[in-house]
Amino acid sequence: MAAAVRLWVRTEPFLVGALPAPPPARLTPHYLRKVAAYARARADQGCFPRLRWPCWRHIACGKLQLSRDIAWLYFELFRGLLGPAPPLRLRWAEAEAACASAEELERERSKLSVDTLQFLLFLYVQQLHKVSLRRSLLGDEWPSPRTKSPSLTGKSAGGNKNWNDQEHLAFVQSHLLDILELLLEPEQLSASSHSSCSSLVSFEAVCALSFLLEGTVSSSGTVQPLHELALRQPCHGHNGFSKGSRTFSLPKLESWLRSSLTANPLGMTVCLKAGRKLAWAQQVEGTTRRAKIACSARVVPEVSPMVIMSQVYRQTLAKSSDTLVGAHVRIHRCNESFIYLLSPLRSVTVEKCRNSTFVLGPVGTSVHVQSCDNVKVIVVCHRLSLSSTTGCTFHILTPTQPLILSGNQAVSFAPFHTHYPMLEDHMAQVGLATLPNYWNSPMLVCRDSGDTNVFRLLPPSDFYTFVIPFEMEGDTTETPGGLPQEYQEVLSQREQKVQAWQRMVREAGLTRDQRKQFQAVVENKFYEWLVQTGNRQQLDSLVPPALGSKQAAG
Repeated sequence: MAAAVRLWVRTEPFLVGALPAPPPARLTPHYLRKVAAYARARADQGCFPRLRWPCWRHIACGKLQLSRDIAWLYFELFRGLLGPAPPLRLRWAEAEAACASAEELERERSKLSVDTLQFLLFLYVQQLHKVSLRRSLLGDEWPSPRTKSPSLTGKSAGGNKNWNDQEHLAFVQSHLLDILELLLEPEQLSASSHSSCSSLVSFEAVCALSFLLEGTVSSSGTVQPLHELALRQPCHGHNGFSKGSRTFSLPKLESWLRSSLTANPLGMTVCLKAGRKLAWAQQVEGTTRRAKIACSARVVPEVSPMVIMSQVYRQTLAKSSDTLVGAHVRIHRCNESFIYLLSPLRSVTVEKCRNSTFVLGPVGTSVHVQSCDNVKVIVVCHRLSLSSTTGCTFHILTPTQPLILSGNQAVSFAPFHTHYPMLEDHMAQVGLATLPNYWNSPMLVCRDSGDTNVFRLLPPSDFYTFVIPFEMEGDTTETPGGLPQEYQEVLSQREQKVQAWQRMVREAGLTRDQRKQFQAVVENKFYEWLVQTGNRQQLDSLVPPALGSKQAAG
């Protein structure tokens, strides 16, 4: 008996690729089918099998009524999801930074293209966040600034759809025929743009579908893309593959996919239920909160592991670990803490956290901050997006515009202002450069009433550098790319005042007893300031734990 094929929905197209906001009005299955037909009919104009940026700009702005900025957002978001490799990213960053005008930048962008069919699937995935009127009326999906967050039990009720692999599976199962029809060649569709029982799916379409699906043969632990599994001889009778025409029977293919689809063994649900528990955080005496940190196993190099942190409370957690390298990290319900994750990361989601500081290693795709109050995020990342945040500050270096989605209040953006010894090496590993840097140019994607005042650039007078208080090996000794002039000038002025004060103390001619008395006064004032500002907790939490309770390695 032939070994059975198990398929599942890939995590990244949903976790990183689905913009956490309702899609534009015309980004619907109906219009996407029209886009597919339009692109195929203009293959000689750069629309198919690869879609050039000028062609997509024309389709998006002219047919789907998207703004040019939103058109580029989707195009660039898709490119960032699939690659290119870090050296090519750095080369593109260099070319973009060298552009002296919008016209030059547009010429550079015109050289870019994406796989048309995969891009159509990516656009279809944006339906994940479409608000359903029916579900809203039933109370399952009522839009609000404070959307429900998923419980860390892996249950699918409500919650962050980008992280919920059960939602991903349900989405593909309920839209599978639509998805297959989107990939069909025009002659396989009826006049109403729908399939028939005789429709054939090209091998190229199944290759594109590998963007969403992967799997394994039950007798093997090797993860393979869908199209490789579909070509296995024992599967041909089930999925209707014809070697002669290199096509699949649509009804048989759909049936085979449905019967083979199962829960993602590499997803969040499995990570929570069966992942390795990490003793990175301490239990704080006198509290009922128990920190939970888990990571999924590194099954194959091609699949990024997951690290999930929850309920870290009133402590400092610092890690630079192989466990984190290339990981998708979810930080959930962490309060009054300082968390340092100093490794190159794949993506980071921070949700339902309060009064905390997060210092992150370079993030190759996206950082999404959701439903947080008074948090500070310090990061070099490819993209930052925010929803339902209040009073948060972001010190960032990013080659894309920060995305302000719905429900945000009192957001502050500031330049990236710290370093650690391995930072530039880690940036190179994920393909991030110091230029271009759009930290001060956010995009309002969901324009709520009053959104124009939702953010500010941190005034230079409120700006201070941030010191990462850990010793590490490495060559980085200063903030990559330096600071904007107005911020550097404020720091220089403060330094001059400190030097003048020190000179005044030296020249005051104090006796030894007076110096001791003066030092005691200064130390007392400094201690009072530490207590008043809450910085004493941060300093106290930097003291290494007792030998018997050291944070576990991992």
